[in-house]
Amino acid sequence: MNSSSTETNTRHVVDIKWEDRWQVYLRLQELGILCVCETNQPLTVEINNPTAAIQLWSVIQQFTASRQHLIKNLEACWWKTSEL
Repeated sequence: MNSSSTETNTRHVVDIKWEDRWQVYLRLQELGILCVCETNQPLTVEINNPTAAIQLWSVIQQFTASRQHLIKNLEACWWKTSEL
């Protein structure tokens, strides 16, 4: 992807299956993350802060990680929370 000299390389092409990219795009839009999903083009996302980066990671995990992996992550979060 090309970026102009005034940008700080905040636009990223997301490598995700074509059948999942529209759902990812819609969820990122709901989260207020700037992104573009045009016909026959990859999903492009603009990440301007750490929160947006974490949200992007989380959304991508929902579509790429196995169900078992997601369950283990959720259980690990619950375990850590219960220790507090």
